[in-house]
Amino acid sequence: MERLPIEPREGWQAKAEAVGFGFHEMYGEPYWLDDVHFRFTMAEIENEIEAPTQDLHDLCLDLAAEVAESDALMARLAIPPEQFATVRESFRSGQRSLYGRFDLAYDGRGPAKLLEYNADTPTGVFEAAYFQFNWLTDQVALGRLPEAADQFNLLQESLIAAFAAFPADRIFHFAAVTASDEDRGTAAYLMDCAVQAGHRTALIDMAAIGVDAVGRFTDPQDRVIDRCFKLYPWEDMMREPFARHLPGSGTEWVEPAWKAILSNKGILPLLWERHSGHPNLLPAFFGDDPRAASLADGVRKPFFSREGENIAIVENGREIEATGGDYGAGPTIVQALTPLFEAGGQFAVLGTWVVGNAAVGLGMREDRSRITRNLSRFVPHAIVG
Repeated sequence: MERLPIEPREGWQAKAEAVGFGFHEMYGEPYWLDDVHFRFTMAEIENEIEAPTQDLHDLCLDLAAEVAESDALMARLAIPPEQFATVRESFRSGQRSLYGRFDLAYDGRGPAKLLEYNADTPTGVFEAAYFQFNWLTDQVALGRLPEAADQFNLLQESLIAAFAAFPADRIFHFAAVTASDEDRGTAAYLMDCAVQAGHRTALIDMAAIGVDAVGRFTDPQDRVIDRCFKLYPWEDMMREPFARHLPGSGTEWVEPAWKAILSNKGILPLLWERHSGHPNLLPAFFGDDPRAASLADGVRKPFFSREGENIAIVENGREIEATGGDYGAGPTIVQALTPLFEAGGQFAVLGTWVVGNAAVGLGMREDRSRITRNLSRFVPHAIVG
């Protein structure tokens, strides 16, 4: 694993904007980097990244099956009791999952370690699936990468196949906070994959979803929402006023309600309890567990934290780095601190993608801090050798 400079493509910003990637710059800073890349060998990808991702996903599915049948474990994960049946039925009935993203720490010298599983509303899929593949093909064509250069990237074809597994017998709605360029762009990309799989689609804003007289969710044209991809977290959906309609609405949600289990950082101590010593897991404990204090070097994380908010790093028992945010009041876990790949003053996290039940791709993000936040940058990768 290396971080290497490369000549940027001329006019890449225009290429990005032409395909709807207007958020290549966010918050006044570059989000996509075209002049650097991460380089891996095929053996490294297959053995150290793809295989552990698949193993971790399988462990998570086993855990989801256990938690879905246990009121006590769902309560431990702070799932609202009135939604236990929603979660349980979604798992028992085999409601399909579309995708998820593991965040892994890997520095090229030891086993990849699970930091968290973004199993419900991961973004970055357009960048990983489409734009970094364009970067690879362009750089090969320009002679800056070898002709045999490859990428761990089966994302787009896997997404189209996953959408094809849903019957194309009704409108497939896509709901997001459309005021967010990133969320709207992510939803638009996934809609395009669904269209390629034969679906009729409609994009709506989450706030525009209504409820009809018999408790079915509706779109702004008063059409019943039978099937809906939602780029909106289950922990929020389950606490909204309309949550009381979830059990009886008849809507098939993508991601399904059982993903509320796996998108919760509370799975980290549950996984450690069940698979202590697993090479791809870090010791982790619930924040109210006395054993959490045994981790002199650890990271405190709220169950539902997003974009690195309310994260604290502790070394030798002292807090040395922390972020603010909106998640400080909720339950927490403490996970052992592990090194990230560091180069050029940047800390890198591997985002490995699962579509359906298969590990299919990689997207790299880096930050100036060891806490990956909303100002992190996406860096393409290549497999050489």
